[in-house]
Amino acid sequence: MQMWDVLIFGIVEGVTEFLPISSTGHLMLTAKILQINQTEFIKSFEIAIQLGAILSVVVLYWGKLIKSWAIGKRLLVAFLPAAVIGVLFYKIIKRYFMGNNEVVLWALFLGGLFLIVFELLYREKKDSTEELSNISYKQALIIGLFQSVAMIPGVSRAAATIIGGLIVGLKRKTIVEFSFLLAIPTMLAATLLDLFKNAQTFKSEQFVFLGVGFLVSFFVAIAAIKFLLSFIKCHSFISFGVYRIILALVFWFIIK
Repeated sequence: MQMWDVLIFGIVEGVTEFLPISSTGHLMLTAKILQINQTEFIKSFEIAIQLGAILSVVVLYWGKLIKSWAIGKRLLVAFLPAAVIGVLFYKIIKRYFMGNNEVVLWALFLGGLFLIVFELLYREKKDSTEELSNISYKQALIIGLFQSVAMIPGVSRAAATIIGGLIVGLKRKTIVEFSFLLAIPTMLAATLLDLFKNAQTFKSEQFVFLGVGFLVSFFVAIAAIKFLLSFIKCHSFISFGVYRIILALVFWFIIK
């Protein structure tokens, strides 16, 4: 792995983390394009640089986070399913799913198809929850269960949480912002768990790679968040569904 590869990974992560197109899937496909083998370090690297993107949420939403414990409690409830499942199935997920290109491509394709069908059928209710602090604990828990599905690479944490939020009656902008905030405890826990288990095997130059990837993803993610908030004012997620399907088909023929 070279520094140029690290910069590309950082950009890909920053662009894709908060869009409903799967950052983990894109990072794995990027590794395929760059002909980088899915070693244990690369798998950890793909998890760890997501922290840079998560930091962008902390910076942009800092005021809202420190002012409302009500939001914090709802984030904690939504985080619990992924925390429990992640601890229980960490080894299985990393060994059998991370680095499995076929799993990623099927998840991208089926997820894209589901996103399109869902958007064609979905109609927002007039009484949909608008304020983050008004999200019920039941709604938060269900959103958390949807997020857990995204442990399968290619599903997309953003897509899973957004669809879950729309199903339980949140307004589009509300669930998008809740998805941003939910990424903080979820990805922080995932990264710390992975580093705790694997950091002792990393070389000094690999920590430099982690640092650079972290910074690049941070700055790119800020732009991606602002783009998505602007995009959802006038558009549905159908275009992202179409993109996922096309990407899966293109890579399927490349890999095969």
